[in-house]
Amino acid sequence: MTTTAIRGGLVITAAEETHADVLVEDGKVAALAAPGSAFAQGWQADRTLDATGKYVIPGGVDAHTHLDLPFGGTASSDDFETGTRAAAWGGTTTIVDFAVQSRGQALREGLDRWHAKADGRCAVDYAFHMILSDVNESTLKEMDLLVSEGVTSFKLFMAYPGVFYSDDGQILRAMQRAAGNGGLIMMHAENGIAIDVLVEQALAAGRTDPRYHGEVRKALLEAEATHRAIQLARVAGSPLYVVHVSAEEAVAELAQARDKGLPVFGETCPQYLFLSTDNLAEPDFEGAKYVCSTPLRPREHQAALWRGLRTDDLQVVSTDHCPFCFSGQKELGRGDFSKIPNGLPGIENRMDLLHQAVVDGHITRRRWIEIACAAPARMFGLAPHKGTIVPGGDADIVIYDPHAEQTLSAATHHMNVDYSAYEGKRVTGRVETVLSRGEVVIDRHTYTGRPGHGRYVPRTTCQYLT
Repeated sequence: MTTTAIRGGLVITAAEETHADVLVEDGKVAALAAPGSAFAQGWQADRTLDATGKYVIPGGVDAHTHLDLPFGGTASSDDFETGTRAAAWGGTTTIVDFAVQSRGQALREGLDRWHAKADGRCAVDYAFHMILSDVNESTLKEMDLLVSEGVTSFKLFMAYPGVFYSDDGQILRAMQRAAGNGGLIMMHAENGIAIDVLVEQALAAGRTDPRYHGEVRKALLEAEATHRAIQLARVAGSPLYVVHVSAEEAVAELAQARDKGLPVFGETCPQYLFLSTDNLAEPDFEGAKYVCSTPLRPREHQAALWRGLRTDDLQVVSTDHCPFCFSGQKELGRGDFSKIPNGLPGIENRMDLLHQAVVDGHITRRRWIEIACAAPARMFGLAPHKGTIVPGGDADIVIYDPHAEQTLSAATHHMNVDYSAYEGKRVTGRVETVLSRGEVVIDRHTYTGRPGHGRYVPRTTCQYLT
């Protein structure tokens, strides 16, 4: 492994901003030193990267992706090779994807299936959460074993009856198990039973366009489910992490719980911060491109999400990257919005969009790194090796040009999907060079990585609870 010196940049972590040179040896951060200091001048490096005028930031940690996920008679269009390559282009050097337990099968079968999908194919490091879709005595016991092996988070669904849905009793049992084994319960909080009634009524009334997807999945039903999940977690004595929070009313439920000192956490995604029901209402079925669950909300909800990120009532921004091509996949729902595959592409855009939020004054630079790198690493047991730049940590480092301007477009992105959710959006800031465990995978806007470089990373338990 070569030795690399990164010189002249502004190193930004969640904790501090400092002008420093960074020495990388054997895939790890070996040292930080003041530029021009005798210590830094004495480094013997095989390669020097000039970061003058640039930011030097930790590689992003995207804790919510769905690569090669079967859904609604098709599968997400990015597999582990294309998806992790796109992640690298966007400055993300670790993903946590979701292995899926199929109903009637063991957790182990689902986990093994996802290992087979990813093994030898990833450009950056990866880990797994486990989706529980069949909570029973056998799977509850398996949870203990998975935690001991480094799969320390378990996702449950209050939505999608007949597919992933768990009832309150199953949720309570899983939460009780997690309270005992140190696992973190992740919750898709929408009242799926009520939503299905509204879907049926909308379709019967001839309301079939994509915009009705957002109208039936009401903000109040997200808030109700969020409230219920929090109370069940209190009864069980377990921590709770609510995924893809989109509604102001749901943020209020999280804030109230956190004000009580409860171990409750929340995540939102760039699509809820930058897109809205205006996109779902685009004509000629174009709105199908923006169908995801929880759905996009009216623009008024965005202020509450930004406020939640500033006040730490929301701790993490992940992508929920689950792309389906408009042609041939999203089109499955023409004439019936309930058949549109749910999901948006975004794994490549997250770091840039959140830097744009810095430019726009929504968040500070350090908060950008916290919600995109440090907090997800701590939340999911990847710190201190991931999410920061510290001696002994993995050399997952991005040289970021804060002044470069770019236009987001399907014509130039690297995700395996035929549209961009942010087509034509101008942003300031661009990834220039990316190191993954010391290996340059993006070299001044050129991909130099390879499938198989990325390693599977077992995780410890949530570090906000220790």
